[in-house]
Amino acid sequence: QVQLVESGGGSVQAGASLRLSCAASGYSYWSFCMGWLRQAPGKERERVATIYTSTGATYYADSVKGRFTISQDNAKNTLFLQMNSLKPEDTAMYYCATALKGGDCSRVAMYDYWGQGTQVTVSS
Repeated sequence: QVQLVESGGGSVQAGASLRLSCAASGYSYWSFCMGWLRQAPGKERERVATIYTSTGATYYADSVKGRFTISQDNAKNTLFLQMNSLKPEDTAMYYCATALKGGDCSRVAMYDYWGQGTQVTVSS
């Protein structure tokens, strides 16, 4: 059974950094892509960053480009999200997710398995 467990969230001041981690287990084969998605209160869930696991190619939402970096440690089955220059509008629950089949990984509906989420709160 696929399990994704996030950690690293917290409450910080604007301009600070956080590093989120996602430990994945239960895989018997490569996933197509993995992503970090977030959901703020009253808003729809949105894709923040994606990494295509076989190529390492990365994609980011315009709102986080230049500030966030997604990476993976294949040996440890761990996904990371380095978040720098955090802003109050980054406040949300952050989820790690994986898509096992090919397709458009910018779509939230693509993702098959989700972690429980880790809260990030940025105050001004």
